[in-house]
Amino acid sequence: MRKLNYELKQLCLANREGSYGTQRERERTLTLIANQLDALGFKKMGVRSLRPKHVERLVEVWTHGREELGLKPVSIGTLKNRLADVRWWAPKSHKPGVVAKDNAAYGIADRKLVSQVSKAVPLNGEALERITDPYIRVSLLLQREFGLRREEAIKFIPAYADRGDRIVLKATWTKGGKERELPVRTESQRHALTEAHRVAHRRSLIPPDRDYDAQRRVYEAQTRKAGLSKMHGLRHEYAQRRYAELTGWEAPVRGGPSSRDLNEEQKRIDYEARLTISHELGHERIQVTAIYCGA
Repeated sequence: MRKLNYELKQLCLANREGSYGTQRERERTLTLIANQLDALGFKKMGVRSLRPKHVERLVEVWTHGREELGLKPVSIGTLKNRLADVRWWAPKSHKPGVVAKDNAAYGIADRKLVSQVSKAVPLNGEALERITDPYIRVSLLLQREFGLRREEAIKFIPAYADRGDRIVLKATWTKGGKERELPVRTESQRHALTEAHRVAHRRSLIPPDRDYDAQRRVYEAQTRKAGLSKMHGLRHEYAQRRYAELTGWEAPVRGGPSSRDLNEEQKRIDYEARLTISHELGHERIQVTAIYCGA
């Protein structure tokens, strides 16, 4: 194993920030970056060898590719995610100023965050009946009722999370590693939690004979076999339902009025609704709600 690959792996092991999935994806990305730096001719690097020239060369390759090295251009979203992992790496190796704080310094355009078409995916009883694994069925129910990410819904421990009037998600379940709370507002949410208690028996929604990775593979196989796909769309469905509940009108992607057509009072209601939805979905920025609800 090359020095940089080894030291980045040790850096990840020593700094377990975020959920298991976040940690695993960060290590995978940093391994890829180490391999690409070596392919670009930067040999014998260690974690403290990072310089601005390395970051600039990586951004150039991610933007334009290097056909002779088999490196293809990546999307703006992927590029930003990779830069975020380099920004995580830099201060951990005492090189905080190596990476520019603003992506604009590298000529990276903003990703379009406004959805024009609804990506919501409904989940009805007939679809759920095609799911034979009871743990997966309950995880899907929780995704529908609370807008949870897949990992959150699989790792969910009802005995811990259910606080009566709200649920609490552990930091180790969530993307970004931040605990969050969501209110329990409806009978269908309470039904989903009751089912979770029944199936989990004070454990998580991972059977005793499986780990998270194994259960994720079962999730993928079960949903694919049932003819279900793009289950992230359950978060879109939740966000749009919640928007209508909080504002009194449909989200723009469902035919509701756009932000520019709202009066001042409606804009205030719209803003507060988006702030609530952003928090409940586990996002830092209110602007992200435009992906789910439109603008």
